[in-house]
Amino acid sequence: MANIARAHLPTLKKTASYYVMHVAVAALVAYAVTGSLMMSLTLSLLEPTIQAVAFFFHEKAWDRIGRRNAAAAVPALAVATPQVASSSAA
Repeated sequence: MANIARAHLPTLKKTASYYVMHVAVAALVAYAVTGSLMMSLTLSLLEPTIQAVAFFFHEKAWDRIGRRNAAAAVPALAVATPQVASSSAA
């Protein structure tokens, strides 16, 4: 598990900062709507926790798509680039 965390540390840090920001915004909005501190804390912890997990996998999916597109572009460039054949004059 530690190896997985180390391998994904930048995404985990980004997810954590997003989580903190999301909880703060959700708490303020929930309090404005409900007027209840307890309800706003409950809502602000439940929804962003689920969103943070979804965000992590969303980022990983987009990273995978980006790598796949980059890998597909390399062979396409090799095919599109004409090879200069050397010819010897006889």
